[in-house]
Amino acid sequence: MFVLFEEAGKYLGGRVLSEAEASAQVELDTGKRVKVKAANIVLRFDKPTPAQLLAEAREMAAGMDLDLAWEFAPEGEFGFADLASDYFSTQPTLVQQAAALLGLFDAPHYFRRAGKGRFKKAPAEIVQQALAGIEKKKQVQAQIAEWAGELAAGTCPAPVREQLYKILFKPDKNAPEYKAVVEASRATQKAPLALLESAGAIDSPYQFHWKRFLFENFPKGTAFPALSAPAIEDELPLAAVQAFSIDDSHTTEIDDALSVQGLGTGMVTVGVHIAAPGLALAPGGAIDQVARARMSTVYMPGHKITMLPDEVVAAYTLEEGRDCPAVSLYARFDEATLELQGTETRLERVPITANLRHDKLDAFITQAWLEDPAVPVGDVPQPAAGLREPLSFLFRIARHLKAQREVARGKPESFNRPDYTFRLVGNEGEPQGNEQVQIGTRSRGAPLDLIVAEAMILANSSWGGWLGELGVPALYRSQASLAPGVKVRMGTRSLPHAGLGVKSYAWSTSPLRRYTDLVNQWQIIAAARHGKTAALAAPFKPKDADLFSILSGFDAAYSTYNGYQGAMERFWTLKYLEQEGISEVEATLIKDMPNGALARADNLPLVFGLTGTQGLPRGARVRARLTDIDEISLDVHGSVIERLDVPGEAAPEDEGGEDEEVAGPLAIAVDLDDAEGAEPNTPAPTATA
Repeated sequence: MFVLFEEAGKYLGGRVLSEAEASAQVELDTGKRVKVKAANIVLRFDKPTPAQLLAEAREMAAGMDLDLAWEFAPEGEFGFADLASDYFSTQPTLVQQAAALLGLFDAPHYFRRAGKGRFKKAPAEIVQQALAGIEKKKQVQAQIAEWAGELAAGTCPAPVREQLYKILFKPDKNAPEYKAVVEASRATQKAPLALLESAGAIDSPYQFHWKRFLFENFPKGTAFPALSAPAIEDELPLAAVQAFSIDDSHTTEIDDALSVQGLGTGMVTVGVHIAAPGLALAPGGAIDQVARARMSTVYMPGHKITMLPDEVVAAYTLEEGRDCPAVSLYARFDEATLELQGTETRLERVPITANLRHDKLDAFITQAWLEDPAVPVGDVPQPAAGLREPLSFLFRIARHLKAQREVARGKPESFNRPDYTFRLVGNEGEPQGNEQVQIGTRSRGAPLDLIVAEAMILANSSWGGWLGELGVPALYRSQASLAPGVKVRMGTRSLPHAGLGVKSYAWSTSPLRRYTDLVNQWQIIAAARHGKTAALAAPFKPKDADLFSILSGFDAAYSTYNGYQGAMERFWTLKYLEQEGISEVEATLIKDMPNGALARADNLPLVFGLTGTQGLPRGARVRARLTDIDEISLDVHGSVIERLDVPGEAAPEDEGGEDEEVAGPLAIAVDLDDAEGAEPNTPAPTATA
């Protein structure tokens, strides 16, 4: 005897081997033996075989008119044999009974299951809704097939193009657009990105990178809500200084300025004056929420996305010709020995007499001009020429502070690689990707660069130490040692920064461009106002959960922004290779890789994979031929043409601060105003036409 029974949501047939009151031992066609509950057996028969019965029943069930079956079905609960009697004939055959069973079982939108082999008609409105859903699903499947065909043929349907970045990077796997890409990818045996690129979904490589970045980080766009900068209500004293800033020409967020008092008196006071939005903005306010959402200004060649609206920046930036509110650090130095005698923090208005632009002055303000009064002023433009004495003293102080830090860190800082600058010619506002790119260099340690870098390190380390002494929490950067693999970390405790050679370091000098600095400025303002009781008055208290949340959010955003900056610098470097027709470069091997090595171009911000390096040591210089440039993947490969250096020569050690394995092909430069010594991943200013 054979039986038909339900098992795990489907019907199976088999031969009965033995049977008890509540169950039966059944052998399937495959030879497998199973124990079947008697309640699960719905049909018993001697012939045909179960396989033949099920095959004939499925074929018959497929031809059933379910609308008609629903009409014939009795009201209330019924068995499949009852429907077979009404639908097929008064005395239905075994195949007809099995067909009715399978037809009912496979049409839950018409018939609800009420038990083993028993069913109940679904309400008419439910049937209509289900049928509409089935029809819609058929239409969607047809649409998916149509889109997949278009993609395979090299055309991108508009709905797929509109969902391009979502499909690639944050897919809804139930969306028809995504399914069409998957189907076409399988059919053509192309990766989704390659498929979409060949179908014309990507307007240009630059737009691909830009729109992907916006999709992932600024899904609502980069525009700001309507905000007005609140006025600073404090009655601030006017500082008796003449301060000046040093920035790139493109800089609008002028956070810092310097001043020098007391030259020739034996005791010279250097002022580091930082724009003070913290005197007007409050944690939790509308502008603070915008700044906290962005965490930092985003830099890239030819463009930037500011942390704060231009109108807010304009209200607090240290613009020449204005008396600007500032948080000032005054450091007193012995004019002869240059030893630091003490520091003081003031909240005040600072007269800004000049906004110097280092990219226009680096060629004139040289070490010789600053150190030797006999060197004529020459072509140094005003007002820089009139600031020769304070600039000269600041350069002396900068070199002295740097030397002290190098003693503290245990070895000199060495930077043999230049900083690269990018200038896009022909773009107005947001780049389009077809601009001409010019790549220039700036040597690290240029006089103006060194002056600003050491002044900012002095301010950040002094304020970090001061807040630590007062027990006021802040956002610190620290590095336990210079041992390989020991990275710079952020935290809320005042700890040494071995890479800089300072006892404490809290970013505080760029509150218009970096949210950590704005947070620290609020803490510094509380310290300046309340002194020893500042820990109680500061906006963020010790072990404040909100402070840890800010730290975590900033770390993530800053890493993302730096990665994008590096990617865009690499993109424009690849464009430069194409633009200038460069197919060969001189490069230095920096890391062994499987089947080759990683190399850095000597005169371009480019790291790339290199083959043909067998037997060449790390540090060897070679001439390489570049091939396979891909502006979408930002990939480029090279092969060795010849070795350029003499075997056995030692390559100069370069303390670039980058972990090559982590940094990969991306070149990260150092910001003049936010210099942090050897620490990597600091946004670099870039020039526009």
